[in-house]
Amino acid sequence: MDAVLVRSHQLKLALSDFVLDAEDELAQALETYAALKLRRGSGDNTQQDLTVDSFTTEGRVGNSSPLDLFIQNHPDLSQSDRELINSWHRSFIGLFAITQVLPDGFELMNWLTDKHYIVKPNNAQTQQEMSRLKEGEILLTRISPITDTYWTLSCPYTQMGKLGKPKLAVAIGNFKENHKNNLYSDAPDLLEEAWQSVSKYHEQFVDFFGGDEITLPGYQLNKKIAELQEILSQKQLEAAGIDPSKSLEEVAQEAGIGQEDIKAAAAELGADSKVVEQLFDKKKGASKMVMPKVELPAELKKAEQVTTFSHPRWGQMFIPTYTKVKAILEAEDWQTIEGSEKLIRHYLEDKNINAFIWHRLAQQYPTQLEKVLQTILQRPFQLESDLNPLLQEYNKPIEPELPEIASVPIHLHNLFQEAVVEVSKSKPKSKGQQKPAKGFR
Repeated sequence: MDAVLVRSHQLKLALSDFVLDAEDELAQALETYAALKLRRGSGDNTQQDLTVDSFTTEGRVGNSSPLDLFIQNHPDLSQSDRELINSWHRSFIGLFAITQVLPDGFELMNWLTDKHYIVKPNNAQTQQEMSRLKEGEILLTRISPITDTYWTLSCPYTQMGKLGKPKLAVAIGNFKENHKNNLYSDAPDLLEEAWQSVSKYHEQFVDFFGGDEITLPGYQLNKKIAELQEILSQKQLEAAGIDPSKSLEEVAQEAGIGQEDIKAAAAELGADSKVVEQLFDKKKGASKMVMPKVELPAELKKAEQVTTFSHPRWGQMFIPTYTKVKAILEAEDWQTIEGSEKLIRHYLEDKNINAFIWHRLAQQYPTQLEKVLQTILQRPFQLESDLNPLLQEYNKPIEPELPEIASVPIHLHNLFQEAVVEVSKSKPKSKGQQKPAKGFR
């Protein structure tokens, strides 16, 4: 085992002791960070180790990370030690597939970004445990750089075994839910493109509907959203250098791909020809991302009224009860409206009613909302100073996380399509069976 790899293990143990033994602001920062993270995770030992390890790079005490504080508190560290520890700011969590078993480690592929890494265990115990792992198995873990050519495991791993495409798609969906801030940690270009896609969607939404808020019956809204999606698809094709007016044969000829190959791929993925044309486009500058298809859930299609919001960062939100909440806040005596308190409490507890929705209500009905919350909470409450702490109390992020409307990498889009096809093949077909939805959701 390389000397630097052995040294990394020694330093990692010292770093963990430094963080866990802290009694000052660092301890308070860890407690706050862990409380937020463990609400989303399972809370088992592996999850706790993962949380502490993530804290070393993501945690903050003032403007410093725990890694910075560790270096400051250990002036006897050599220059090479300092450089190694500083490089750990690039550590990240991922859902990895073992693509190759090596004599002293593994080649891993991060499923979220399709990037590959040589990863070596940094101690004999982990090396022994991992000797049983096989090619194709899926691991959830964090990795840290050691040299320019290889990395090591930064914390214990969760072994998921070999997963078929449907189960893998579910695992990635769970990763997105539990680690929203770590989706594309090792691919800032993909993250930036994903955020840009949210902003572009918002611009098109406002152009199409004439504003960032629209209320329609569910079935009408679903049709309008489909029209908007078609416009966005056309623009995405144009941005990729594809002329939507050209026939499939012309596009295939220009790209040097057989028409039958594209048709076969479209059928296999359950995708329409235009999406597949884009995926097979050979021109420079083609996007690495695909826009998910948006379709209202069945219950919203049947809803009497659905209010849709769009925001360049929060994305798109569908709220079927927004008009009812507005009626409560516009009433002279809101408590006379049946179910009013239950609905307001639902808005506090439902994760789909995010901080943006609450701030929109606060902007439109500041006095009324303050009085309603004072009554329901049965405590002093000032909207201006207490709203954000209240939302955090109910586990609502104050800053937007990458929304579902964001474009996703093509390889994830393809995986989801193939997973849907596999699931649909395994189920008996019934009359009027719907086609698989397009887009990684």
